Amino acid sequence: MNITTTIHGTSARISPCGEIDFDTLPPLRAAVDALPLQVTDLQWDLALTPFMDVAGLHLLFTPTAGDAPERRATVIGLRTQPLSLLRMAADMNPTIFDLTRLLPDVPPADLRPAAP
Repeated sequence: MNITTTIHGTSARISPCGEIDFDTLPPLRAAVDALPLQVTDLQWDLALTPFMDVAGLHLLFTPTAGDAPERRATVIGLRTQPLSLLRMAADMNPTIFDLTRLLPDVPPADLRPAAP
C-alpha cells in the first residue's frame, strides 16, 4: 500500500492507495500517529481505495495514541464498497458509527429514508 500524507498548517490529508484490511491497518495508523499535534483537521481521501473490510471501521472510528482529542476526521472520495460498509455499520449501530461526524454531507440517521 502506498500512503501519501499532505500537511497544510492545521490540516492534513492522508491518501492511501490500495485496499484497507488488517494487513494495511498498521501503516495507516502510523501515518496518523506521525501527524504533528497542531493538525486539527484530518481528511482521509479514499478515492484510490476500492475495498475496505472491518479494519477500515477500526481506522476511522477507533482513536489511537497519536490522535489529538480535538482532531476532526472526515472522509472524501468514497467508492461504492467502502461507502456501503460505512452505511451498513451505521445502520447496525448509529451511535458508534456516526457518519454525520465522518461524512458531513450525510444527514443524521433519523432524517434518512428507511431502507427498502
